[in-house]
Amino acid sequence: MESELFGHEKGAFTGAHERKIGLLELAHNGTVFLDEIGELEINLQKKLLRFLQEREILRVGGGSRISLNVRVIAATNKNLEEEVKGKRFREDLFYRLNVVTVKIPSLRERIDDIPLLANHFLEQLNKIEGKLITGFEDNVTDAFSGYDWPGNVRELENVVERAYVLCPNVTISLKYLPSRLINLAHEKGELFDRMNLLDTEKRLIIQALTQTGWNQSKASVILGISRKQLMTKIKNHGITAG
Repeated sequence: MESELFGHEKGAFTGAHERKIGLLELAHNGTVFLDEIGELEINLQKKLLRFLQEREILRVGGGSRISLNVRVIAATNKNLEEEVKGKRFREDLFYRLNVVTVKIPSLRERIDDIPLLANHFLEQLNKIEGKLITGFEDNVTDAFSGYDWPGNVRELENVVERAYVLCPNVTISLKYLPSRLINLAHEKGELFDRMNLLDTEKRLIIQALTQTGWNQSKASVILGISRKQLMTKIKNHGITAG
C-alpha cells in the first residue's frame, strides 16, 4: 500500500524491477480520492499525515523528497471519532482530514433515489453487454423500495447486475431477484392483502349499520354474522356512531 500511494524506486525491495509512480504523485495538480480511509494501517496513517502537512512525498527506496499539489478527498463507512477513541485511527490525521465533512445518508434514508440508481445501473449494463432490458416490473420496484439495503449502493448495483444476467426478457421480474428480496415482497404483499381485507370489512360494517339506523341486531343479519361477532368487530375497527 505504501508503494501504491507514494511509489518506489527501482531495487527498493524484492520485485521492484523498475521505478513506480505512486497515486499521490500521479494526482499532482489534481485530486486523489482515498476510499475506506478507516482501513488504512497505523504506520501508513503517519506517513499520509506527513504528506498532508508538508505536501511532500518520499518514494520507497528514494532519497529525495518530491513536492506535490494534491487535493485529497477521503471516504469511510466507519465512525472515525469512535476509531480514534479505540486507538485504531490517529487523532491528528482525523482532524487533518476533517476540514469539510459531507455526510451521505444510507440508501434506506433516500428511498426516492433507489429507482433512479437501479435504472442507471441497468443502462450501464445495456451499454456494456449489448443486451436490451428496458426496466423493472412494478413489484420489483416495490421490493427495492421496501428493502433496507444494508450494503447500500454497492448491494443495489450487485442485485441489478444479478437480475440482468439471469433475465431473458425485456423487463426484469421479481423471480430474478435474490431470495431475501423475493421473500420480503411476498410478506409485504400478504400484509397489503390483509390490510385491504380489513378495510373492506370495516366499510361493509359501517354500510350495514348505516342502513339499519345503527341497529346492531339487524346489521348482523345483513352481514351474516352473530350480534356478538359484530360487536367485537365494531370494537376492533374502532367504529363509532356519527
